[in-house]
Amino acid sequence: MSLAQTIADPRSAQRRPASASVIIPAHNEAAVIERTLRPLARAAAAGELEVIVVCNGCHDETAAVAASVPGVIVIETEIASKPHALNLGDARASAWPRVYLDADIVADESSVRGVALWLSLNDGFAARPTAEYELGSASWPVRAYYRARSRVPSLHEAMWGAGIYALSHAAHERLGSFPEVVGDDLWVDRLFDPDEKAIVTGAPVIVQTPRTLAALLAVTRRAVRGAAAAGPSGRSASTTGGTLSGIARSVRGPATAFDAAVYLAVALLARASRASLGAKRGWERDDSSR
Repeated sequence: MSLAQTIADPRSAQRRPASASVIIPAHNEAAVIERTLRPLARAAAAGELEVIVVCNGCHDETAAVAASVPGVIVIETEIASKPHALNLGDARASAWPRVYLDADIVADESSVRGVALWLSLNDGFAARPTAEYELGSASWPVRAYYRARSRVPSLHEAMWGAGIYALSHAAHERLGSFPEVVGDDLWVDRLFDPDEKAIVTGAPVIVQTPRTLAALLAVTRRAVRGAAAAGPSGRSASTTGGTLSGIARSVRGPATAFDAAVYLAVALLARASRASLGAKRGWERDDSSR
């Protein structure tokens, strides 16, 4: 080997291990995966973050788009299952903490780093960044629903609902592996007591909300299914009662009462339509914002 070859990339010997692994399960997300990866691209290319996209059951160009971003690791599986994809990502990942990011959520480098740093100093915890709703193209019922939701403090303290959460090494040992459940974030949230979870202040992630009422009902039905399923304790742990109580307490006048009424109507419609659909409906997601 020549001297030129030996020193061709002097940065390679100076690179530090990645500060976190970011695992992104993706099912037919070609339309949005580049938007999600763009804010993490610099850190991925530099090896500062280990970014892994797990394409599960994809029939579009998700894998090709993700692979075009330098530094991003792409795994493909024919099994269309988010929990299976999360487990595959865990098996490939080498860094801690682990950050689990939905393919349609925009999280910049600073928000991921902030959570990773917090967990590195507080082992045994689950954490996530703060989140903001992107409502620019949403219809008025969707806007009212999320205005009501944003006023409930308890919905800003859980690991679910933001499309991102992270686990330290010790916290992940409690999880073990992801079971086949509808709501992985809700499952993880139930694993930890309130004093073992944290919302790390800093740059918020951007949650793309549904644009239409039909899309909102679809994702709400999925959330209802996840809440109704048995949790880690073997019992369901629905958050409906606490959420509706929080919605009621948020009413301060006609405008907030209107938003609360819309939230309640959407919740009731989602439950009614879920009951009528029964087991016929599989995984439901919001395609209106993709």
